[in-house]
Amino acid sequence: MKKLTLLSLTGLLLLGLAGCSDLTRAIRGDDYVDSQASASASASSSEAASAELQKALKADSSAFPQLSTEVADDEAEVILQTSKGDITIKLFPTYAPLAVENFLTHAKEGYYNGLTFHRVIADFMIQSGDPNGDGTGGQSIWNGEDDSIDSGNGFKNEISPYLYNLRGALAMANAGADTNGSQFFINQNKEDQSSGLSSDQYPQAIIDAYKKGGNPSLDGDYTVFGQVISGMDVVDSISAVATDSNNKPTESVTITGIKIVKDYDFDKK
Repeated sequence: MKKLTLLSLTGLLLLGLAGCSDLTRAIRGDDYVDSQASASASASSSEAASAELQKALKADSSAFPQLSTEVADDEAEVILQTSKGDITIKLFPTYAPLAVENFLTHAKEGYYNGLTFHRVIADFMIQSGDPNGDGTGGQSIWNGEDDSIDSGNGFKNEISPYLYNLRGALAMANAGADTNGSQFFINQNKEDQSSGLSSDQYPQAIIDAYKKGGNPSLDGDYTVFGQVISGMDVVDSISAVATDSNNKPTESVTITGIKIVKDYDFDKK
């Protein structure tokens, strides 16, 4: 199974366990967390996620925003301008508000301008968003300033049963759970991926969509927050460039700018 990683970073680490009477405390950085309370919260979250999945499994195709090229009132739209051409993408702030706000803010501030597609794997994905240009860098717009969002290692994953790593899906690259910074990728694979997908885990509309390609092996580990609605020929063109042994293009492919076609007001949320 292929996995996306930031090349020199590791995921968040559980630093240690210590006993205190009958109470076990897990240490995460400088914070002590009651493991019993944490386990209870995790179980509650898992139950909610399971209930939401069951609801999604019964939904028709109109419930899945990636399956439409129309840009809804609660969605945003950008044009990712590259040295190979333009890619039009709609974004899903309802399902991935952190990732969308992070991307739009970086775009408005010119953070991505001039950055390269530093990792390209044909029949898989194209990746960009790193100021270092080698997969080792990039920060979120919060960068640890708001601990409820960003620990300094990156902001939280936003996984939804209504968004998947279909062909053309825009997703956050990470170095493990909740380490999202600025790097992102676009799923490019065009081979049928529907075989073997279980109807107990995937809505039928999504199984059908995977016939056009994508990377279902990434589902659940990476935040999907957008979908290409025009310009997949450009994505395919970028994926086809020659690369070195580290999957870095031997010719520079850059982001020349990002045009905000339709913004989103996060203050109204």
